[in-house]
Amino acid sequence: MKINKKTYRSGPFKDFIAQGTQIGNILYMAGQVGIDDNGGVPQDIAKQTAMAYKNMKDVLSQFGADMSNIVDETFFVTNMDELMGNVESVYGERESAYGGMPEVSQTVVQVVGLVQPELKIEIKCIAHL
Repeated sequence: MKINKKTYRSGPFKDFIAQGTQIGNILYMAGQVGIDDNGGVPQDIAKQTAMAYKNMKDVLSQFGADMSNIVDETFFVTNMDELMGNVESVYGERESAYGGMPEVSQTVVQVVGLVQPELKIEIKCIAHL
């Protein structure tokens, strides 16, 4: 049985990765990182977090959604000590992106690396549309 799904592709990896896939009223979003439109990556983990959330908002908008639709998110970080050392600024960016304290479940996972060596955080989410 074929599943009816809608996908959105953008960015430098659009030939390989869908940024979001909607099945029914659920949106599965690929992990978003802190890369700007010109391929720039900020050095600071909080600034990467802010850029990742900006990229998430862009994908959500393609499905007629916004941050309030997110129900679950996962942080993939390359250095847990760096995250914890910057927890106020990183979570400040998170709260700013959501427009207040988010009502979502969250998991934080430390990974060996991300798609580019200078990346420190990737954020993946699931949204209910």
